[in-house]
Amino acid sequence: MKLRQVKPKDLLKALLKAGFVIKRKKGSHFFLEKDLIGEKRDTSISIHNEPLPKGTLKAIIKQSGLAEEDLIKILK
Repeated sequence: MKLRQVKPKDLLKALLKAGFVIKRKKGSHFFLEKDLIGEKRDTSISIHNEPLPKGTLKAIIKQSGLAEEDLIKILK
């Protein structure tokens, strides 16, 4: 399945469902973290009304350590 455009608020909700926690917030930026066995994943999301650019979305997915398919399932 193809990754669709995602609004930052929807991505934030999906990452929270995937086990991330909000580490801190500064302005419109949320900083998230997730402790995995032997490693820690950190990422940040800027909350605004426009969908995330494709490159930004892919970078956040890579930082989170999630597979695109898993994120697509969570976003449904």
